[in-house]
Amino acid sequence: MACTVLGVGKNLTKDGSTITSHSNDGEYKGDPRLCFIPAGDHKSGSMRPVYFDLIDGPRYITYDRGECYKPKPWQTKLSTPICYVPEVAHTFSYYEGSYSIMNEKGVGTSESTCSGMFYTLPATMGGKACFGIAALGQMAMERASTAKEAVQIMGDFAFQYGFYGSNSFEGSAESLFVNDADEIWIFHVLPDPTGTSAIWAAQRIPDNHVAVIANMFIIREIDFNDSSNFMYSSNIKTIAQERGWWTGGAFDFTWIYSEGEYDHKYYSGRRMWRAYARFGLSYNDTYSDLRYDLVYPVSAPTASGPFGVSDIFSIHRDYYQGTQYDMSAGLAAGPWGITDRWNNEQPVNGTWERSIAVYRSDYLSVAQGKRTGQGGVFYFGPANAASTVFVPMAATCTGVPSEYMDGNTTNLTHSTAYWGSTSSFNVALMKYSYAMANIILPAQKLLETQGEDLVAQLDAQASLLESGAPCDCEPYKKHMYEVYKRLWELPDKIIQTYANGWLNDGPGAPYPTWWLEAVNYTNMDPPALPEEPYGPCYPNPCPNTSNTSLLHVGAAPSPLANVLATPRTSTALRSATEMDALRAHVFSTPLGSSLVENVEPQAASSKKTSFLGRHADTDAALFLQLETGSASNTHEL
Repeated sequence: MACTVLGVGKNLTKDGSTITSHSNDGEYKGDPRLCFIPAGDHKSGSMRPVYFDLIDGPRYITYDRGECYKPKPWQTKLSTPICYVPEVAHTFSYYEGSYSIMNEKGVGTSESTCSGMFYTLPATMGGKACFGIAALGQMAMERASTAKEAVQIMGDFAFQYGFYGSNSFEGSAESLFVNDADEIWIFHVLPDPTGTSAIWAAQRIPDNHVAVIANMFIIREIDFNDSSNFMYSSNIKTIAQERGWWTGGAFDFTWIYSEGEYDHKYYSGRRMWRAYARFGLSYNDTYSDLRYDLVYPVSAPTASGPFGVSDIFSIHRDYYQGTQYDMSAGLAAGPWGITDRWNNEQPVNGTWERSIAVYRSDYLSVAQGKRTGQGGVFYFGPANAASTVFVPMAATCTGVPSEYMDGNTTNLTHSTAYWGSTSSFNVALMKYSYAMANIILPAQKLLETQGEDLVAQLDAQASLLESGAPCDCEPYKKHMYEVYKRLWELPDKIIQTYANGWLNDGPGAPYPTWWLEAVNYTNMDPPALPEEPYGPCYPNPCPNTSNTSLLHVGAAPSPLANVLATPRTSTALRSATEMDALRAHVFSTPLGSSLVENVEPQAASSKKTSFLGRHADTDAALFLQLETGSASNTHEL
């Protein structure tokens, strides 16, 4: 996936936890569900099925991966494994979206697809590789008690059974942040040139560092003598030597095995620049080639902080606001400051900026590894960052409320949190800047603060329990349900507040001046009125022009005749005296009578008649109202 992931070492967080995060930025027809995979005990000699990494929904249809993936009544075809590997006696429980999130031991992962120098196909689909990154993450979740152990497990399975990437425009390689209560590791993996194995490397992030991955490898020089901070596959140097990509000296993993930014220049680098800026670090925002230019570090210390999960939520909602790349500014953002740019399906060359926040996220997750209280906790946000509300869950809990376990991006249903968040976002587009500032952002702040307070409360309770005692998970599920309900209240509130361009059915949410000037509004003069006299059939000729083309003012009372006989320019308004004369005559004329000779009254059914009657500058309105029998003392002139 075209995802942005963040990592914060334990010495830079408010509570001494490690934090990693992931935005699952797909394209369309994704799978936004949060799923719980139960722990399991397995017979000796049993084999574990490995399924293809299907990112589209539904990911899996099977009986062996928990309640989430059991077939629905209309799902008659089960997922078919592409290979099998030996099972272990016991596997841990864990939560996952398209990719693994966190297991009961507090080991978390955050994924970002990258470009790589090699690609291959999965087994049963023209290739021989058994594992994609989702399946590797599952193996780590089921078997690992620490982040470093998880890295080794994934590396070993990829090397022994083969690795395939997404093979889309996003690239054929993958990256993960893997964290536990003590440390964070970067994991990079790509297929080997035979399609039967893998090349991988891992690097530990120092405890006082932050790091960012944005769809491109970040590991640079590997110290092959430092096993405390580096891990790698045994073929990492030989393949590079065989290709002539390395002849000794410093071994830069990204230089050798990355294909750089995919899609377009700055697709990755701009997000890295901005995320580091949000962490208080200043780097260049321009460069020649991110693969070869050492613009951004693998990780970096910062004097800013400490950081909490709310800071991570905020960075994932970033759209370069306040910078020269601000997505809410300019004509492309429209009058309401829309921060997203839809995919261009027209044959026009060009590109948009790729901000950290993006409309096409299926979900976001934040994994917080810690030893205190309940242990590991993760936060899950359905749909995109702009409109979602992150909700917490302890890693030792079991199950998922149906509102978060269900979700189909092609079938809107009010029973899912995903569609509540998605609906809020799409309805907000009607007056985006107003709706975000006044409705969505305040709701996010309130509900996410409640979620953090709930974690602190349950942490305090857990610290009083005996070691190993189960935590109370019902408060989390209750909070998730309350957030789900609130998400579905927001679209109606936005419509009620900003319907028909108004603010609460009145003025107060106008177009910005800069936009009116930019779209030439200020240079548009109103159309000139035709010269007088003009009759009740304006702007078209009346059927009998001999009788109706001219007004016979002599039949009208003297004050009205004097008014109609007074020449005026096409844009001048009648004076107050003239309007009083017109008004007096209209309101003294019986309904159905005519100011124009030989014209019969017509039915009062024309919308045009009603519209003209509201414009005091148009004499024709007075006559047209009278001709249709619609004059009354309630007319606004």
